[in-house]
Parts: sequence; C-alpha cells; structure tokens
Amino acid sequence: MMKNRKINIKHTLIFLFATLLYALCQMFFSIILMGEYLWSNFFTQLFSHYIVIITMCLADYLLLLFLNKYLPYSKNVLFRILADFVGVCLICLIILGVFNYLIYDILLISKDGMPSFLVKFVFAMTNNIPILLAFELIYYFQSEQKAIADSEKAKWEALMFEHETLRVQINPHFLFNSLNVLSSLIYMNPDNANKFTKALSKTYRYVLSLNRRPTVSVKEDLGALESYIFLMKMRFENSFTFTVNKISDSEKNKIIPLTLQLLIENVFKHNVATEEMPLDIKITIGNEYITVENNIQPASDTDKGGIGLKYLTKQYKLYNKDVFVEHTNEQFIVKIPYI
Repeated sequence: MMKNRKINIKHTLIFLFATLLYALCQMFFSIILMGEYLWSNFFTQLFSHYIVIITMCLADYLLLLFLNKYLPYSKNVLFRILADFVGVCLICLIILGVFNYLIYDILLISKDGMPSFLVKFVFAMTNNIPILLAFELIYYFQSEQKAIADSEKAKWEALMFEHETLRVQINPHFLFNSLNVLSSLIYMNPDNANKFTKALSKTYRYVLSLNRRPTVSVKEDLGALESYIFLMKMRFENSFTFTVNKISDSEKNKIIPLTLQLLIENVFKHNVATEEMPLDIKITIGNEYITVENNIQPASDTDKGGIGLKYLTKQYKLYNKDVFVEHTNEQFIVKIPYI
C-alpha cells in the first residue's frame, strides 16, 4: 500500500512538472506571436497559461474515458479519430468562452490589442491536440502492458490448472471412498471389483493425460465421465439417476478439462443421495451451452474441498466466457459455455 502511494505521488509530481513546462513553452510562443514584453507580467502570464493547460488536461482525460467506454478504437477507428477532433474543438470552445467571460466581463480587462476569438481558438487547438495525443499514447502503452500481463497470467493459470486438477482427483476422500467400495466388492462381487478397478484406472489415466492441455472436446470429457459415473453407481447404487440429452451436435466444441466430472462431483458433495430420496442428474448438450442440473437435497456435512464451481468460473473467465448458475428452491442449474 505504501509502495502504491509513493508511485502515485511520483506520477503526480511528474504530471505537475510536465504541465508547468508545457505551459511555459506555450507562454513563450504566445508572447513571441503577439510581440509582448516577457518580463512585465511574467508570473501572471505563466499562472494563467498553467490554469488553461491544467483545465485542458482534465477535460481531455474525461473525454478519453468517455470515448474509451462508448467508442473505443476496436469499434471504428475513423469514427474514433473524428470523435477525438470534435471533442477537442468543443473543449477549446468551452474553455475560451469561460475565460473570455472571466477576463472581459468579470475582471473588466479591455479588449484593445487582444487577438480575435478565431486566433485564440486556433492557438487553443494547437495547445490541446498534443495533450490529447499524449493521453492517447499513454493509454495505448498501458493497454499493451496490461494485455501482456493478462497473457502471462493466463499462461500461469493454465499451468496451475494442471496441478490443481491432478490434486483434486487424487483427493484423499475420493480415493478413500473408492478403495472402501473396492474392498467390499472384492469379497462380494469379484467381477464388479474388476470393472471398478478398470474404471478407477481409466479416470486417473484421463487426468494424467491432461498435461499441458488447457481445453478438451466435449466428446472427450463425456467419455471420461462415463468411468466416473460407473464408480458413483457402484458406490451409491440406486440412489441417483443420470441422463445425457444431446439436442445439438456440439461434441467437437471445446471446454475446460474435467468440467463435467467436477460439476457432477459437486452435486454429490452438496446433496444427499438415498434410494428413498434419489438424486436426478441431467446433462444437456445444447447449441451454446452444456447444462448440468440436479434436484436439491442439501447435505448437512458438506465437504468444502476440491476445485468446485468457483474455480471453473475463474477458468472460463480467462477465455472471456461466463458460467451461468440458476439456483431455485428445487433445482440447481449450471450452464457451461463452449470455448
């Protein structure tokens, strides 16, 4: 916090010095242009020029913020340049009008020997256009730096995702529950124990295959989900129903790896599943979204571990995609966009 404060003070001092130097240069230029004696009212002229420059800087900065919000260069470069020019003209006209009123009507200074309004306007434009150009350049370089920083952050997040997904799937609770089910099946049903072992192996093999793969196809994630659902069937038996509706041919579209498995895991983690109160889980492959929905049967001792919905939301944000969540009294619905 102290470091940011020092940086802000430094930037403020640089701005004040730069505007003072610019005002001094413009004052010399106007004195030479109008043939006045420099030292007769030096500080008065410098102060008046400085006030004008500071006012222009403030107005140009507000103009830049307004145009960046409503008419950025990405929309239309020609219209943006035209808007910059019109904005500078309006700023100069308003400033000249205000200062003329203060000088001639409030301070009652004589107009004799003063340049015409047109000359003042041209001079104001020559002062103001460089200021706006400087702001535009500063904004451009800051945007470039931010884009580079965001790109580096996205790469770092993608690498961290590999570690996080592996850590989650080798979660002690998940492994412990799976081994418990497996140990029971070995004595009760050796054939199912063999199938369970293969499904568990396939689930972990898919996780390990995600090395340096920030996205996968919907078809791949659905294929891996089959093994996970088989494991859950062995564990919960008839305590849940699971259906996949493909209303669109979108299986080639890309999503974050393990999206479906993490969402289904989230369902079991936060809800009770019994034969008397079965969970109803549905996945719909649509044109724009994959929808995962389930009925709500809140569990009292919810495990807070794992990536969960918040992490997936953050991952999709890296691709400028939003995860939509609808939470009613009876249904929990998550809509996952394609990348």
